[in-house]
Amino acid sequence: MNNYEQLDAWIDAHFDEEVKFLQAMVQVPTDTPPGNNAPHAERTAELLSTFGFDAEKHVVPEADVKAYGLTTLTNLIVRRPYANGGRTIALNAHGDVVPPGEGWTHGPYSGEVVDGKLYGRASAVSKSDFASYTFAVRALESLKAPLKGGVELHFTYDEEFGGELGPGWLLKNKLTQPDLLLAAGFSYQVVTAHNGCLQMEVTVHGKMAHAAIPDTGIDALQGAVAILNALYHQNTLYRQVTSKVAGITHPYLNVGRIEGGTNTNVVPGKVVLKLDRRMIPEEKPAEVEATIRQVIADAAASVPGITVDIKRLLLANALQPLPGNKPLVDALQKHGEAVFGEPIPTSGTPLYTDVRLYGEAGVPAAIYGAGPRTVFESNAKRADEHLVLEDLRRATKVVARTLFDLLS
Repeated sequence: MNNYEQLDAWIDAHFDEEVKFLQAMVQVPTDTPPGNNAPHAERTAELLSTFGFDAEKHVVPEADVKAYGLTTLTNLIVRRPYANGGRTIALNAHGDVVPPGEGWTHGPYSGEVVDGKLYGRASAVSKSDFASYTFAVRALESLKAPLKGGVELHFTYDEEFGGELGPGWLLKNKLTQPDLLLAAGFSYQVVTAHNGCLQMEVTVHGKMAHAAIPDTGIDALQGAVAILNALYHQNTLYRQVTSKVAGITHPYLNVGRIEGGTNTNVVPGKVVLKLDRRMIPEEKPAEVEATIRQVIADAAASVPGITVDIKRLLLANALQPLPGNKPLVDALQKHGEAVFGEPIPTSGTPLYTDVRLYGEAGVPAAIYGAGPRTVFESNAKRADEHLVLEDLRRATKVVARTLFDLLS
């Protein structure tokens, strides 16, 4: 057998063990919020130690975690150094995930396997790549072939909140300086660019009054409606702006949460809106934010007596492809086609990810891992999230082969 066939054979021989590892990852909840994710890092480190992998535990200070709106956070780095003279390749997957919500027919923390699919929150995004990346490195080292450079596993826990205390914290504190990065993704495409995201909280202030004498108050909800109409009108304008990046269409805006008022017989004195504005790679975030703020201000001015406070919650820049990622992308595509039996295209994605933080630090990156063709197919962020186990098996082979090419 050649080296690729040996890698594939090792992964096949240890695949049941890989599935059990993923089940263990899913069975420790990492709902974010509340973001009590240190226990999962402890469990991951414990399991990694059984493979001879020493996981450094980087505990983010409690004050920083609380200020961020989370509970506990420990990031993990596993360093596997080989001979001098090669690249250091980091593999990053995030363990945090949104709460499960309702409608599950399989337990959200069960890791149950039915008809070749493993069910559970984060089974696809992205605890699956805790497994694929760990077992790809184990397969690589099983060859006992001469290797140069090194591999780092980065398992982090705040992607849902923007990544600043995950990869951002590791990079800022100079705990890692890799030459290339591979980050958790799906099996049928190599993602090289993604949207940015601006999230804002808009608080509309009026004046409470008894509903029987509404003229003595100022209706904050009417002000919020004027603002909502103005914001949603922007979506019709955004459709006229198109990205040149395959897989990304146009900007869009979503208002995901509204709360306010005190009772049905009270004119509401305050309404809070939370909005999400996706930015295509060609847009400039400062200009996008300034425009949104102006739209809100103009709409508020049309309702007498209304005042507005605007708070930025998140600004995640888009991922722009860096030219140094070509060897990584080429290897993933070559082995993806060989293992999956079909071309694996490059594309952008409308999601935003932690990968932008590595890109901003000058680390060329690509997104690839275990999963279906689309987020929708996996039920990610919905009930009955699942992973097709054959995709896990094959993606692990693609990553192992890619690492062998880049480190040989």
